Amino acid sequence: MLVILIVVHLLSQNSKAAPFSHPPDARAITDSCKDIDSCRTLFSILWGCLATIFACTWVSVHPNVPPPDQSWLQLCWRRLKMMLIAIIAPEIMVAFAARQRLGAHRLSKKFGFSTMHGMFFSMGGFVTSDEHPIATIKQLEGSTLGPEFQAAIKKISEKDITDKSKGDALSKGVALLQGLWFILQTLARVHQRLAITQLEVATLAFAVVNIFIWLLWWNKPLDVQKPIVVGLHMQPDTETITLPVQLSLWDRFRGAILGYSEAEYKPLSSLSVPSFWSIQDKSTLDSGANILLSPVGTLFGAIHCAAWNAVFPTPVEMWIWRISALVIIAIPGFASSAMALGEMSDWLDSTLILWVAGGSFIISFVGIPLYIAARLILIVLPLTELRFLPASAFVDVNWSTYIPHI
Repeated sequence: MLVILIVVHLLSQNSKAAPFSHPPDARAITDSCKDIDSCRTLFSILWGCLATIFACTWVSVHPNVPPPDQSWLQLCWRRLKMMLIAIIAPEIMVAFAARQRLGAHRLSKKFGFSTMHGMFFSMGGFVTSDEHPIATIKQLEGSTLGPEFQAAIKKISEKDITDKSKGDALSKGVALLQGLWFILQTLARVHQRLAITQLEVATLAFAVVNIFIWLLWWNKPLDVQKPIVVGLHMQPDTETITLPVQLSLWDRFRGAILGYSEAEYKPLSSLSVPSFWSIQDKSTLDSGANILLSPVGTLFGAIHCAAWNAVFPTPVEMWIWRISALVIIAIPGFASSAMALGEMSDWLDSTLILWVAGGSFIISFVGIPLYIAARLILIVLPLTELRFLPASAFVDVNWSTYIPHI
């Protein structure tokens, strides 16, 4: 984390470019790059950034197992919604991946599952013969069917689970390398004092955060569409059967950010787990995963601050960029403070803590629309900045300087 922040500081110092006496357009600036072998075009800049963002939001997202009999369009729309969340608030995807990783670790310690089995369990990959998910700790601990579920899950080999995945280590590695290669290119441009566009700074933020997502979800099968049947019909005495309950928009929003509790989800009343479902334990998983929301969100905003001193077409756009970057740094911090102080209030009776926690919660709640607006600005604004770029932005990295000459 410290190394990344140092890189951000270097970016902010070296991204300055000498302003032109008159504002030439981007095509006129390309004429200043005389050597065709060391130049890049506006299209290549745009393509490289969009390809990396696509790999960081669409390819890296590992959705839970969907409901049965979903059409191709429904599956695509479900994936697209998660992609939009990853674009607007990538730290939510990091926290979600961390909850499932910690959940798999808990299953490994408690029931002896492998990490692959734990991930597949958390994503709703195991179902009964009547297609009800086996996805809660309560089901595994049940006196009637719990031992049967545990034994049936352990009989499933990791090869059978991997066969359900649409991606292997090679395909995941290629997507991960796309992000790492982009980071390497950006660092090389910093070292050679070449201008970095605002779009590249925004893409760098996605690439850095994407590393956390890939590492946390490395053992999670990708794009599984059908679960594995491992158990018999669940008996009514294990859970009271109720009609399917549709979660409200607020419950789904809160579940995406903080996860769901087992009290909210009834396996016998559904045919799939929620999109952001993961097993939870308030003593470890909530605090361990949700604590990532603030530092990852702060890191994401701090990388945008690397373009603090970059050349902008107008002073107004410069200040819009700066304010938006500060907003996406501050809001996750307030939200994390509210959750931390809320936990402290359970064992520390202090009126001051309650007031501060309440104030932080109100600020973070009110700040949600501001955060979303700031994120959208930092998506659209870099594209508009492409109309005015310094000359060195079109100079490609000279990789031969890093090759020892004999």
